[in-house]
Amino acid sequence: MNLSMISKGLLIALPMLALGACSSTTDADAEAAAKLQAEQAAAAAKKAAEDAVQTDTIQAIELTAEEKLVEQYTSAILETTINFEFDKSVISPKYATILDAHAKYLVNNTDKSITVEGHADELGTPEYNIALGERRGLAVSTYLENMGVSASQITVVSYGEEKPVNLGHNESARAENRRAELVY
Repeated sequence: MNLSMISKGLLIALPMLALGACSSTTDADAEAAAKLQAEQAAAAAKKAAEDAVQTDTIQAIELTAEEKLVEQYTSAILETTINFEFDKSVISPKYATILDAHAKYLVNNTDKSITVEGHADELGTPEYNIALGERRGLAVSTYLENMGVSASQITVVSYGEEKPVNLGHNESARAENRRAELVY
């Protein structure tokens, strides 16, 4: 009887013990799995946040570079005067940025047109200065056309010495009057 009581007790206790062992292992496994899942979620969230910050930084840098280009373009297109040397109609390389900006604007806005007004200083005959103003206007027109602007968007007019920007009679005043004006 003693043995049978012990056997019965063991029969009842062993399955309970086995169930208890499984139960605690399952809880431990569940806790470990939950902890692992939480760590993975935290790592993923951290990576996503870092990626977002990096993307925002890259976009800010790109925007800044784009803003600089727009600023350069805007300041260049606000310049509408191309000056020339005495008795010359050759465009100085220092005006390339300005003319490139105007060309880009006209190429992107084919509904817009421009008048290039050629001017000269007071030296020389009126006829000569009209011809010189025409050559200066045509030089600017040719430059714009070479940059892709349609000839139909450009009109050239020469005023010779008739519309000085500076009424003085010294070299500084004359230098200001040797020009082509871009008028939209």
